[in-house]
Amino acid sequence: MYEPSTKEVTKDLRYLNLLANQYPTIAAASTEIINLQAILNLPKGTEHFLTDIHGEYEPFIHVLKNASGVIKRKIDDIFGNSLRSSEKKSLASLIYYPEQKLEIILKEEDNIEDWYRITLYRLIEICRYASSKYTRSKVRKALPKDFAYIIEELLHEEPGRVDKQEYYSEIINTIICIDRAKEFIIALSKLIQRLVIDRLHIVGDIYDRGPGAHIILDTLIDYHAVDIQWGNHDILWMGAAAGSEVCLANVLRISARYANLDTVEDGYGINMLPLATFALEHYRNDPCLHFKPKFDCENAYSLNEIELISKMHKAIAIIQFKLEKDIIDRRPEFYMEHRLLLNNINYEEGTIELYGKTYKLTDNNFPTIDPKDPYKLTPDERILIEKLKSSFINSEKLQKHVSFLFAKGSIYLKHNSNLLFHGCMPLEEDGRFATVRLRDKEFKGKALLDEFERLAREAYFYKSKSSVKQYGLDVIWYLWTGEFSPLFGKDKMTTFERYFIEEEETHKEPKNPYYKYRDDENTCNIIFEEFDLDKVNSHIINGHMPVQKKNGESPIKANGKLLVIDGGFSRAYQGKTGIAGYTLIYNSFGLQLVSHEPFKSTEAAIIEETDILSSMVVLEQNVDRKTVGDTDVGEELKMQIKDLKMLLSAYRKGLIKEKR
Repeated sequence: MYEPSTKEVTKDLRYLNLLANQYPTIAAASTEIINLQAILNLPKGTEHFLTDIHGEYEPFIHVLKNASGVIKRKIDDIFGNSLRSSEKKSLASLIYYPEQKLEIILKEEDNIEDWYRITLYRLIEICRYASSKYTRSKVRKALPKDFAYIIEELLHEEPGRVDKQEYYSEIINTIICIDRAKEFIIALSKLIQRLVIDRLHIVGDIYDRGPGAHIILDTLIDYHAVDIQWGNHDILWMGAAAGSEVCLANVLRISARYANLDTVEDGYGINMLPLATFALEHYRNDPCLHFKPKFDCENAYSLNEIELISKMHKAIAIIQFKLEKDIIDRRPEFYMEHRLLLNNINYEEGTIELYGKTYKLTDNNFPTIDPKDPYKLTPDERILIEKLKSSFINSEKLQKHVSFLFAKGSIYLKHNSNLLFHGCMPLEEDGRFATVRLRDKEFKGKALLDEFERLAREAYFYKSKSSVKQYGLDVIWYLWTGEFSPLFGKDKMTTFERYFIEEEETHKEPKNPYYKYRDDENTCNIIFEEFDLDKVNSHIINGHMPVQKKNGESPIKANGKLLVIDGGFSRAYQGKTGIAGYTLIYNSFGLQLVSHEPFKSTEAAIIEETDILSSMVVLEQNVDRKTVGDTDVGEELKMQIKDLKMLLSAYRKGLIKEKR
């Protein structure tokens, strides 16, 4: 038992006087010590890990609601064989989508009062089970305001107790009689969703490809406990919101490539008319065949709309290639000169010199490029990019979402002995940490990631034009596409080649050596040491590179030290991966990897009560159940207990007087 010395107490007397304002008596300090000590022995809360959502908001929201199957497993634990499979499925569906399910049930159920009564008892039972690992105080804070008192009473009273059986039953009966059962069921269902997951980790790439990144971010803003490790697609949107012209050009190019301009226009209110007008004027007679949207979207768009998107796509791509030159010239330390390709084109012959070879271009119509000065923006392009930049900077919703990404996000996170980062730890060919020069200083390992993050924050939070902001904006673009970016992890992004050169040899994007070494347990241990993590119990958790399960690739690397949980949440990757994503659950019993089959639709989940078919693999099972005391929060609580014991000692020694 820790007992502070007089010397320790005297040394921290100024701090203890401040602490005494919060705990003004021996009784108050003692009560808090007892409370915190008890919390240390509660089971560790459940953590939920998702990555590479890429705008696929329907499966994302469903996985969030079903907690990767945790809710269904709790229903099984409680009701076992006392409920039929169909009843369990209906109960789970109700918890996921209470408002929508109740509408259907109210139309179909003959004896609605009886159904209400049975359902309320079941939901309270699940809610009691889900809340059992938390303190009453924590549960109380999670309770919905309208029903807080009633739910608290029901959670802490057993219906079978003789002395309070009538009291318990009468609460249920009254809820039904005064016609509040519907609202009460909705509140209980959402409370269960809230209680089964203590913390959510998003390991990057919320944006691009799918249609609802803005919906996902609205959902995350309202989530009770979340952190985000930025992905390369996230940092691109963050750069665009900060005012980077080249980042916003990339954002619009990718949105057009995946026929996802609705996110830009409807989601964020960014006017696409200037780009459409520009594209129609300059590419009117160009079919832009190589710029047609990547997905088969004939059902969503008319042929005229697809043709317009293709023209917009090509127009913004050419502008992007032009804009990149200024950064490459301005930042020689980025070593990106090899990406300047427009001056390698023979515009008369329609060929390009690349890697010592000559390739025929698949498209030789460049109406806005001056062969004598290929990177110069035309006056119309300059006007267009200024209008678009103003729209991005002044989009209230985009700024709200990007502010949230900065507030809750980071390049990496250390949490409960797990190291989370989206892409890679930049390494050299020999496995050593890669050294990168930024502002005349060299950085590697953890220091490199810290510096990248600091510069990205400067890009956003420095509002006035300055060299500091400009450097930060340039670094954000490097994080999107640079050779030693921990978010990108490849030596180049062959965007131009994929559009204009047929030969696939030019499309290759060699990966950082990290992807060769990540199967090596010793490399993981070196990374753990760099981040002051325990080598025995720690894990690295990545996304970014989809695991091709159908080709036999495993998400479990380096004997379980490293886990890659990108399994293809985005439909764009599901053909390669063979599944529809991985998620990770880390509870008091251990680590569980969950693989998911494609999600049919929210409508099917509500009407047909279909769920995502998921299979779980137990990666690690704790011999002793982990408690709060074994977590990062536990370490903070132990420090608080130590401080409170010092305050108690100060009271008892008369160094501080009680404030009665």
